[in-house]
Amino acid sequence: MMNIREEALNIRRKHQGILGMAAKVPLKNRQDLSILYTPGVAEPCKDIKADKDLSFEITCRGNMVAVVTDGTRVLGLGDIGPEAGLPVMEGKAVLFKTFGDIDAIPICLDTKDPDKIIETVRLLQPSFAGINLEDISSPKCYDIEDRLKEIMDIPVFHDDQHGTAIAALSAVIGALRFVKKDIKTARIIVNGAGAAGTAIGRLLVNAGAANLVMVDVKGALYDGMEGLNRVQAELARNTNKDKKQGDLAAFAQGADVLIGVSGPGLFTKEIIAAMAKDAIVFGMANPVPETTYADAKAAGARVAGTGRSDAPNQVNNVTVFPGIFRGALDVRARQINEEMKLAAAYAIADLLPEKDLREDFVLVDAFDPRVAPAVAAAVAKAAIETGVARVKADPEEIRARTAARVGR
Repeated sequence: MMNIREEALNIRRKHQGILGMAAKVPLKNRQDLSILYTPGVAEPCKDIKADKDLSFEITCRGNMVAVVTDGTRVLGLGDIGPEAGLPVMEGKAVLFKTFGDIDAIPICLDTKDPDKIIETVRLLQPSFAGINLEDISSPKCYDIEDRLKEIMDIPVFHDDQHGTAIAALSAVIGALRFVKKDIKTARIIVNGAGAAGTAIGRLLVNAGAANLVMVDVKGALYDGMEGLNRVQAELARNTNKDKKQGDLAAFAQGADVLIGVSGPGLFTKEIIAAMAKDAIVFGMANPVPETTYADAKAAGARVAGTGRSDAPNQVNNVTVFPGIFRGALDVRARQINEEMKLAAAYAIADLLPEKDLREDFVLVDAFDPRVAPAVAAAVAKAAIETGVARVKADPEEIRARTAARVGR
């Protein structure tokens, strides 16, 4: 029997990758050629020249997303370069198509210079309806995303930050509902203050978490702490209100929720055992989590989960980004704002009514056919309500259309 390595390489070698392109309209004869190319192609060109927004309607642009990386923070592999990052971007494009019926193009840039990345992505805008930034190292990923959001008129979304944060928040919502605790009063610890950790922290704060502490290798973040980047410093001002100092072991004592986006094996038996009754533990380091599901449960956690698919309660970005972009593209949103992110998290969490929650089932599976349609509808609704949508649409129609498009 082949192992995962052999299968992963063989299938890509057999097909020369896992992504291809297919025409939506057949080209079989001279009439087809005249319509799809010259002279017929001149007609949409003239119309778009008069109204650039028509490019979203009568070209592939309206359903096209660029998946962009510089290869500096690929999965758990680190800075492996743009060529080595291409299989991940290719895989991401397959997920976009499978779960959201979105055409995605991998773009791996041969530069680590933030300014060059920003300018290159900006110049790509006429071909795409959205930009998915992927596997770009921290802290430059913050500056790249923020600057692109300022200068571009289409959604720019760093999935490692916001997709992870939305998936984590939906898991926390479900777990807290199961153990009958309130996000506003629960003691929450996020271990790891890189791109994913800070995004999780910010979204938790926006969701009402008022008793949150961020912990990094230097200890708990607090207002005035030296050595923080601008995103960490802003988060420190809005968390750990008492400016307490200490390490993970100290802050985990009596905590209700412990979230890890840090490193393998960091959540020891002693740390988990010291948490509050009905503790919730999500170890999301990739590919080896801070604790396994089995070890967390053995240490006393009531609810546990990881990013892995071989254990219950998988916290998975696949539940997020296809629906987020589907909803944004369907109303031609100019950006993906905080309201849209929160709407996505609650849409995922709300798919599980409280009566169906179990300690090994506090969030939906990525293959649940309701996920992308629910997220798309909620995101589109939030985009319309917050004024970032170019067009208005019935969210329930978007839900139904998305379900039909992905056959789920």
